[in-house]
Formats: sequence, C-alpha cells, structure tokens
Amino acid sequence: MISRVSVPGRVAKIAFLGAWLIITLFPLYWMIITAFKPAGAIFSFPLQYWPNRISLENFASLFSKADFGVYMLNSGVVATVSAAFVTLISVLSGYIIARFEFAGKGAVFGAFLITQMIPAFIALGPLYMMMTKLNLVDTRRGLILVYIAASIPFSTLMLAGFFANVPDALEEAAMIDGCSRLTALFRILVPVMIPGIAAAFIFNFVGCWNELFLSVTLINSDSNKTIPAALNGFITSYNIDWGPMSAAAVLTVVPTLIMFAFASKYIVQGLTAGAVKG
Repeated sequence: MISRVSVPGRVAKIAFLGAWLIITLFPLYWMIITAFKPAGAIFSFPLQYWPNRISLENFASLFSKADFGVYMLNSGVVATVSAAFVTLISVLSGYIIARFEFAGKGAVFGAFLITQMIPAFIALGPLYMMMTKLNLVDTRRGLILVYIAASIPFSTLMLAGFFANVPDALEEAAMIDGCSRLTALFRILVPVMIPGIAAAFIFNFVGCWNELFLSVTLINSDSNKTIPAALNGFITSYNIDWGPMSAAAVLTVVPTLIMFAFASKYIVQGLTAGAVKG
C-alpha cells in the first residue's frame, strides 16, 4: 500500500524548498543588482533591494579602466583549447581503460582516483619551479598545458564509464566489415558517445574558465590574465571595488549559462547514459 503525504506535510516540504531556493539564489541576485547600481547606491542606507536607477557605469569602467575584453579573450582561448584537447585525449584513454585488460590497469585507475583527492594548491610550488625551467610562466600555452594535465584523469574516468555502457558488439561489427579499431572508434562509437563527450567538454570548459589558483600563480602580466585572476585584482589591501567586480562576475557567468542552456540535453543524456536499446 502506497502511503500518501498529508497536505500539511506537502505544504511544509514546499515551504522548505522555497526557502532553500531563495537562500541559494539571493547571492546571485545581489551580485546582479550590485552590478547595475550607481557607485553611490551600493552601500546606501537603507539598503536598496532593487536599484532606484539602473546604471551601466560599472560595466563601462571594466572596459575603460581595465582590459576586461583581453581577459575574456584569454579565458575563452585557454578554456576552449584546454577542454578540446582534454576531451580528445580522454576519449582515447577512456576507451583503452574500458575495453582492454593490461598489466597495471588497476594501478592506473587508482592513481587517477587519488589525483582527485589532492588539493591543487599543494602542487603550486613544484609546478611553478618546473614551469619556470621550461620558460612557460606567464604564457597562455603554459596555462593550457597545466589545465590539460590536471583535467585528463577526471575526464578519463568519466568517459571510461560511458564507454563501458556501450556494447562491444557495435565496434566488433564494424571491424568485421573491414574497419580498423581506430576507425570503428571514431566512426561508430564517437557518434553514439556524443552526449557523454559533450558533457565531458562542458565540465572541462567550465572548470578551466573558473579556475583561480593556477592562473594567479602562473600568470603575471595583464595581457595574459584570465578572468578569475582579473577578478582577484579588484580586491586590494585597503579596498574592494564592489561595483566593477560584480559587473565582471555577471559577464563571467553569462558564457557558462549560455553553454549549459544550449547543451543541457546532451548533459542529461550523458549523465543518464547506459540505457542502450537492444
């Protein structure tokens, strides 16, 4: 017999979820309205929960007083190139882990899992020394290489799980028809794996787009800074420039929101991969 939740219970549940939603979204809302407030109205008393006058001066100052367009371009290039290479490499490594048995496979799998437990800032010192010797400090290509190396383990584990849910019969049938294993991978399995590959690319892109510690450590000049490093520059020892920083944060969130909006179906399909029709 299926128990039914009482009306007061449903009301309490809806009220709790509504309150939780408000608490969760309020910081985002406050950031947005702060970005559109004039400088004198940000800390006015009483607090304005809706600006009396919409102003774009915070957004204008981003491009007039700072090279925010350069920061966005740097973030776009670094995140896109890193995510593309990570996804391509992880497709190959995930396929190998899912399809082949070899000596040390368990050790490799365990090493990939262990890397996800180690905080990134622990390796900042040795990493900076190594990148200095390679003359890759304060370069976008150096940051891209670090992001690729740091993101491959997680993406490999993710795509290996997706490959494990795809029947071996698909590539075996292609190989019987004359395809090599590599051709079968890219012509047969990759089209089937599009949702999983898209999900991996998006997670990698967002991770590289929002990453702070490595970008602050490895990038010094304004011409190579990414958005997180630039946002960190709004905080000084004596002041926090809340208006422009909020405007920059709003512009930073927009690309990821657009990407998730257009690729949400792939993410859902990727996360629910495994329901393969016979």
